[in-house]
Amino acid sequence: MILEPIIISLKVSSISTLITLMLGIFLARIFTKYNFKGKDILETIIMLPMVLPPSVIGYGLLMIIGSNGIIGKIFLELFNKKLIFNITAACIASTIVALPLMYQSVKSAFLNIDILYENVARTLGADERTIFWKVSFPLAFQGIISGIVLAFARSIGEFGATLMVAGNIPGKTQTIPLAIYFAAEGGDNKTANILMTIVIVFSFIIVYGLNRWSKSKKY
Repeated sequence: MILEPIIISLKVSSISTLITLMLGIFLARIFTKYNFKGKDILETIIMLPMVLPPSVIGYGLLMIIGSNGIIGKIFLELFNKKLIFNITAACIASTIVALPLMYQSVKSAFLNIDILYENVARTLGADERTIFWKVSFPLAFQGIISGIVLAFARSIGEFGATLMVAGNIPGKTQTIPLAIYFAAEGGDNKTANILMTIVIVFSFIIVYGLNRWSKSKKY
């Protein structure tokens, strides 16, 4: 009972972190390199999950990916499968709530790059793709790693939106936060305490490790 939510949480967090990493890098690069109409509005939408209550995010996702939602209905018709109350829904919820942290970290990293290095690469004949992977990406690497750690930690702790769209199905969608909540509600304090300790220790280790690693890069 204790092992299952841990495995599910690690699986969901790993998948959502990978997705947020790709989206975060893509969006941060676009928003830091180009100016276009509606840019501020789109960026606000990306950051909105950081301040919205999880229940609001979950309900909004239900309206979109639920069986009667725009995306959910299309997915159901094409693949005869629902997007809710399964691990896919948990991954979607975690991705939505973790994306702002990833985006903000990667964006800050890109903004702190001295444009001189990119311009030198251009004068040497490098194309934009080469400049990104050989110059920009390595220079922003520390910020990207920070984004990965923060997004993963946020995914591990996701509760409200996941409960709304994925439910609490033991062995299928029950993540650590859900297991803690329902164990405490059912009077199973032993399970709740064990899982709480695991989350606290794990979160402390990754945040402490990130801080130590960041400091080592400054010297």
